[in-house]
Amino acid sequence: MRKILFVCVANAGRSQMAAAFANLYGEGRVVASSGGTNPAEEVHPVVVEAMRERGIDISQNKPRRISTANLEEADQVIVMGCGAEGFCPATLLKKVEDWALDDPKGQPLERVREIRDEIEERVKELIATQLLDSFDRTSG
Repeated sequence: MRKILFVCVANAGRSQMAAAFANLYGEGRVVASSGGTNPAEEVHPVVVEAMRERGIDISQNKPRRISTANLEEADQVIVMGCGAEGFCPATLLKKVEDWALDDPKGQPLERVREIRDEIEERVKELIATQLLDSFDRTSG
């Protein structure tokens, strides 16, 4: 089972959406979590609404701070394009990828939908790659 960690500053938008999509599309073969370097009080309501449109309820999710253990346990770390202040990936460079996505905070629902859709597509690609890599290691 592959572990993916999505990291953002507030853990209130992009990283929450990405983890939810990864857990959905990973179908138990991928376990995704998310965290922030400076977590917000709550997930952005517009993000909750955008995800609800996809049939995914993240209304009970709470932003949380990432820990060193979270980073070390992950097979892949995805930084959502926010610079993730306070997070130095130097020791994890081989497993860190930056998706450079716009922050949905303060954006209208139409823009959040665009960000959500981009995250969904990237997660689908990531899952396919992760599962293929995992298959290659076990069958080769």
